[in-house]
Amino acid sequence: MAEGFALTEASYYILLSLVRPRHGYGIMQLTEELSGGRVRLAAGTLYGALNALSAKGWIIQLPSDEDSRRKEYRLTEKGLKVLRAEVERLRELADNGERILGEE
Repeated sequence: MAEGFALTEASYYILLSLVRPRHGYGIMQLTEELSGGRVRLAAGTLYGALNALSAKGWIIQLPSDEDSRRKEYRLTEKGLKVLRAEVERLRELADNGERILGEE
């Protein structure tokens, strides 16, 4: 698991989006696309989450030009490990659900 707890859906999609470097708007677009429109990140939610994920060392902000307002982020090795652990946790949940429901 992700350091002993489950990721929020927003954090999961943000980390998943940052397997390749992306700016905030790109993260918002990919999250909405991957979730089939179910998860829509507002700017405040996104940037709050980016700050929290950065503080944990799971993502980093990439260097940018001084005059650019566009900030790009990417996953760190630690963040990739957290993401992989979360995918495994979710897989276990789904497998157990399918197994139990299949017994009915």
